[in-house]
Amino acid sequence: MKPKLLLRVASVIMLLHTMGHTFGALSWKNAPNAAVAVVIAGMQREHFDFMGRSATVAAFYEGYGIINIFVLLLLSVLLWLLASHATNPAVRGMSAVLGVFMVIMSVCEYIYFFPLAAIMSLIAGVCALLARGKFSGAK
Repeated sequence: MKPKLLLRVASVIMLLHTMGHTFGALSWKNAPNAAVAVVIAGMQREHFDFMGRSATVAAFYEGYGIINIFVLLLLSVLLWLLASHATNPAVRGMSAVLGVFMVIMSVCEYIYFFPLAAIMSLIAGVCALLARGKFSGAK
């Protein structure tokens, strides 16, 4: 596969990952059972002072989820834009950096979340790394 196609595949996979994450991040308060509902209620109820304001663990959790929507979307866009310039030698370095980032992200997703998210990031990361290795004059 040519670098342009590999980077586009990685981009589409990360866009799908973004869509799935968005659904999860915006619906995390919908508890699947009573025990989880108790935990969510506690996360929302218990306030503590943090850097001069009252905060909850729920607000932090939700904020991290929303920020990650934008990080995943940024990855998707960057991969798509890099694919448009696949013959530029600078893209080779960016492809490697993004590929390594997504592989590391996949390990964290596997450890802390669930396999599907990890598999998507891993495949996208491997595509970016493979694209990096195929830049010798490819169009």
